[in-house]
Amino acid sequence: MAPVTVLAMSGGPAMSGGLVMSGVTVRSVPTGAVYTILLMLHVLCALVGFGTVVVTGVQAARARRGPSAPGADGVRRYFRPGVNWAGRALYGVPVFGFSLVAASHGAFSSGDGFVVVGLVVWLVAALLAEVVVWPGERRIQVVLTGSWDEVGTAPALDRACRQVAAAAAVLAVLFVVATVFMIGKP
Repeated sequence: MAPVTVLAMSGGPAMSGGLVMSGVTVRSVPTGAVYTILLMLHVLCALVGFGTVVVTGVQAARARRGPSAPGADGVRRYFRPGVNWAGRALYGVPVFGFSLVAASHGAFSSGDGFVVVGLVVWLVAALLAEVVVWPGERRIQVVLTGSWDEVGTAPALDRACRQVAAAAAVLAVLFVVATVFMIGKP
């Protein structure tokens, strides 16, 4: 007689809807319009928030080339005065992330490894954006809108551009790490 694999429903509230097979829990994937919309908003905030911050780093690296470099007008337009509101979409990531956990009806919990790693990655990313990228972006804006051509602004601009570009590179790596954990759900 061939071996038979028995699948049984898990009895715990944290695992409702999950299956236990040979000691391994297989979770059912949440479905429904609300969950799907929340997931799309979560992913959109991550793409827009992280993407904008990374583009800021790329533009900062381009700004180091100076006002006579090709594309300098585009760099000047990118760093026109104002708040980079698209980058603030980064704050929607945990809001919609925790909404997804709540809408999963127990399939996921805030103590799951991928949720904890995602939250830690987001905290580091938000701190890096608030402490390095956005203040550096404001310093770059001041120089590029006023005195980019003046002697003496180069060292301060170069320092701000280097800091923003380096922080944006770290944020790009953090985005990849978060994406792997969110998709893999280890």
